[in-house]
Amino acid sequence: MKSMDVLIDTNVILNALTQRDDPFKESSIRVMELCGSGALNGYMAFHSLSTIWYLIRKARSDADTRYLLENACKILKIAVATREQVMDAIADTAFRDFEDCLQDKCAQNVGADYLVTCNIRDFRHAQTRAVTPDEMLDILGA
Repeated sequence: MKSMDVLIDTNVILNALTQRDDPFKESSIRVMELCGSGALNGYMAFHSLSTIWYLIRKARSDADTRYLLENACKILKIAVATREQVMDAIADTAFRDFEDCLQDKCAQNVGADYLVTCNIRDFRHAQTRAVTPDEMLDILGA
């Protein structure tokens, strides 16, 4: 059976990489582990890389930041959006946050079954079904 395709939102990746204090910390780590094991076919949006770099680099060394990003890229495939999808995201006024709209466009581009995020409310208008890390684990029975 083919593993489920999921796009992992930046906040879930940050929870797993930095083990920051977050209600979804443990389930974020577990979702990333499932991606690493191949139980989930995980993707991250290309633009998440610069956000993760910026946020991690504030508290860690350059070498540590590069190490963490490299590990994330070993676990998750990189998803992109087409020019047309970016233009659609720019024009999409239903999304309050352009970055979240781009996450959804990247999820659509890879045919993701789910978009895993800690901020469900930000994805009310997403075309891809958004679930929390806890909900993803429930769906998987993990």
